[in-house]
Amino acid sequence: MTAASSSSLQPRTQFILGGQKSGKSRRAEMLARQWLSADPRHEAALVATGQAWDAEMRERIARHQRDRAERVPGMQTIEEPLDLAAMVRAHSTAQRLLVIDCLTLWLTNCLMPAEQNHAQTVDWATQLALFLEAVEEAPGPLILVGNEIGLGVIPMGREVRAFVDALGGLNQQVAAHCDSVTLMCAGLPLALKGAQA
Repeated sequence: MTAASSSSLQPRTQFILGGQKSGKSRRAEMLARQWLSADPRHEAALVATGQAWDAEMRERIARHQRDRAERVPGMQTIEEPLDLAAMVRAHSTAQRLLVIDCLTLWLTNCLMPAEQNHAQTVDWATQLALFLEAVEEAPGPLILVGNEIGLGVIPMGREVRAFVDALGGLNQQVAAHCDSVTLMCAGLPLALKGAQA
């Protein structure tokens, strides 16, 4: 057990899943507040994977930044849409909690980029393997946030079905590598694996 996992945030790696507006980001922020208040040496950073490709997304990102600054004062923001493995290796320390929000947008950036010239440069299997390795080896606590979108009807369109399949695979692999998995529904946490903090 690392120093980080034994100090204030149990368990060290957490995966929070849920549908749109299920409360998953709010839960991650609550855990970040707890981490920051537990020890004055603690730091926290949100790793934002979203990209502002249009006016609505720019406004959404700005609103989230304003709200997060009020709810979790002192939390830094790191923007990284693609290379999450390198980001974890560069920024994870025993005293710094990283909240990665969210893995679904990361997958979208890799498989369905808005700028099509990136489509040929991202090797998804390699990116995922490197990320999972970085999660395992991270010296500090991690909270990973992702969407659960596989509970509805089978989507129409080959590309959308392929994306849903890829997201299901991503969620399963991340869950296998995390100490704790929580499903959020209507703002309420349901423990799927491990103990909840």
